[in-house]
Amino acid sequence: MSPTLVILLVGSCVAAACALVGCFLVLREMALLGDAISHAVLPGIVVAFLITGERSPLPMVIGAGIVGVLTVFLVEISNRTRRLQEDASIGVVFPALFALGVIMISRWAGQVDLDLDCVLYGEIAYAPWDTLMLGDRPIGPKALWVNGVILAINLFFVLGFYKELKLTTFDPALAMTLGFAPTALHYLLMTLVSVTVVCAFESVGAILVVAMLVVPPATAYLLTERLSRMLVVAVVSGVLSAVLGYLLAHRLDASIAGAIAVVAGVLFLLAFLASPRHGLIAKLARYRRVRIATAERLLLAHLHNGQGGLSTGQIAQRFRWRPGFARRVIDRLSGREWIVDRDGLRLTSTGEAVIEATGQKELRHRPAPELGPI
Repeated sequence: MSPTLVILLVGSCVAAACALVGCFLVLREMALLGDAISHAVLPGIVVAFLITGERSPLPMVIGAGIVGVLTVFLVEISNRTRRLQEDASIGVVFPALFALGVIMISRWAGQVDLDLDCVLYGEIAYAPWDTLMLGDRPIGPKALWVNGVILAINLFFVLGFYKELKLTTFDPALAMTLGFAPTALHYLLMTLVSVTVVCAFESVGAILVVAMLVVPPATAYLLTERLSRMLVVAVVSGVLSAVLGYLLAHRLDASIAGAIAVVAGVLFLLAFLASPRHGLIAKLARYRRVRIATAERLLLAHLHNGQGGLSTGQIAQRFRWRPGFARRVIDRLSGREWIVDRDGLRLTSTGEAVIEATGQKELRHRPAPELGPI
């Protein structure tokens, strides 16, 4: 298997695995949890080193995974006090655990090169040469095996508990009423997030994991309003980011993880701008349509109330419109034959009928006035 193919497969597995659980983090407003875990696992690394006396990757990952789960538990406990919001709970817990890890290093491992960069944060470019051994026989890149298994677990979890995850994410109170266990499912999901993050850190590095955990789900969130489609779009966006990011890094001779994260950001920016429903361009277009429609109704009502005979310039000055905008509104109404410019702007019979119909419709939908005591 070529190194390029290994890097693409590892990046795609990490992107897909992170996107599957990241969608629920975004929907539950816990998107910062991945970044929090990346800092909070330091005490677990120190404890694993103190117990084993060596910097073997497996004990480090196990120690980091345990503290990652502890981080999730502490965040949830803090949030359940109802005194702190979710983001505040995350902001309180992970600096405390990270500071605890720093103190432990300075106290018991001050002479050892021990930090997250040297024992946990990997580099995806090295993945093809870090081989997993089965006895004396190599069976392939370790990062591909680890992240492939994590992807399979996440996919099985999401498919197996899709209805429960959907219900507990959008309406946990209803889920509890129907006999589900939203708290247990929440802890199971957060445990899976912690394991996914820690295992992916050791394989591909922190930048890529945090980016894939948040950016593709956020991109999908802008493009669809159905959870099933959001999961698919998030996975596709993550895999596309991995492939295009590798090509960009190869072209620029730059960091692969950094390039993948940049491409993911670019895809999010495109969705933010061009999303059919939530994109900035669509919102500006809707604002423009509403603004013009409001101006048209205002002008028709003004002419209907006996204020005809005004010129375009006088209309612009009276309503404080720019001349170009006033001309656009008048042209649209003239094109419908609702107004005519004969010694000034005046309503046509069609325009009068539109005004009457609109007024009667609004009157029908207007609530009846409340009568006071007689």
